[in-house]
Amino acid sequence: MPLDITIRIPPGPAGLAIVGSGERHLKMIRETLGVSVAARDGWVRLQGDPAPVSAAKAVMDRLSRAAAERGVPSRQQVLEMIAEQAAAASRIGPRDAIDPPADALSPWDGRLDVYVRGRPVKPQTVNQQAYLDAMRDHDLTIAIGPAGTGKTYLAVAAAVHLLKTGRVARLILVRPAVEAGEKLGFLPGGLEAKVNPFLRPLFDSLNDMMDFGQIRRFMDSDVIEVVPLAYMRGRTLNDAMILCDEAQNTTRGQMKMFLTRMGHGSKMVVTGDVTQIDLPDPMDSGLIDAATRLRRVKGAATVTLDAADVVRHSLVQRVIEAYGETDREAIQRDLLQRAVTRTDSEETKAQQQESTLTDGA
Repeated sequence: MPLDITIRIPPGPAGLAIVGSGERHLKMIRETLGVSVAARDGWVRLQGDPAPVSAAKAVMDRLSRAAAERGVPSRQQVLEMIAEQAAAASRIGPRDAIDPPADALSPWDGRLDVYVRGRPVKPQTVNQQAYLDAMRDHDLTIAIGPAGTGKTYLAVAAAVHLLKTGRVARLILVRPAVEAGEKLGFLPGGLEAKVNPFLRPLFDSLNDMMDFGQIRRFMDSDVIEVVPLAYMRGRTLNDAMILCDEAQNTTRGQMKMFLTRMGHGSKMVVTGDVTQIDLPDPMDSGLIDAATRLRRVKGAATVTLDAADVVRHSLVQRVIEAYGETDREAIQRDLLQRAVTRTDSEETKAQQQESTLTDGA
């Protein structure tokens, strides 16, 4: 049963702090929480499913209190309020909400609900199903596999699903630009023009799942960010889905920086192809380093996809098979296995030393 709430907005600066300049705060609430928001003659009307409407009202109550204490809140402060209330709404049980929408409370069951109607996204292979299960059950998922296996596409679909069902309030899509060096200065234009070619694959996936106008509105309100990796430094991201694509071209330092951006209520997905490392020394790849360091860390999962999981045009798989694997790609693929083996050996040696010391004592 839909919920309909009307809220009185005070005149003057107090009201402006609640609705925002040009009703910016109301637009952020509408786009993020998926509720109907109409403002007229000093009143705001909220309509929609009970859980998101209740979250929207809680945000406006907090905006009102913030206005009384410190004036107009910043965009970042408003986003944080919305994120916290969206996360709280997603944790409401059936007895705590009036007729909550089923998809807002139940885990996904092999199908991802995106914004474009008639385009449900489903895993096509066993490994892809394992990939979705890992993203559902873990806060950090590392996916390694060749082109065409759905690494990026499924991660973006999962992110859009989490946004639509209120489990996260923001999507942060990240790529290292111009291989690992991120040297954008030689390109013409401003920042957006410089990085757009390198972030285009992420936009392509988004365009399959959301209307262009909706993507634009979400980006204007910072609900969706598509940014080069270098611009992640110093940030903490709460209640967000954060995807790092083409991670094989991150350095160890960049990967550590990225992984430590995770805040409360967030999920991270790291994707890459270890046969396509463009770093001068492939052993410096942050993807290989993270996969070996974190494979036994609680809350993290690593999924490997292979040529059998290619889901593009059927000819793509035949092309991959026809070209085979180059010597360079074979060497780079072997790096991951060698790194894992070396780590296993070091752990075994450390355990043996610890056992010897214990026995000697």
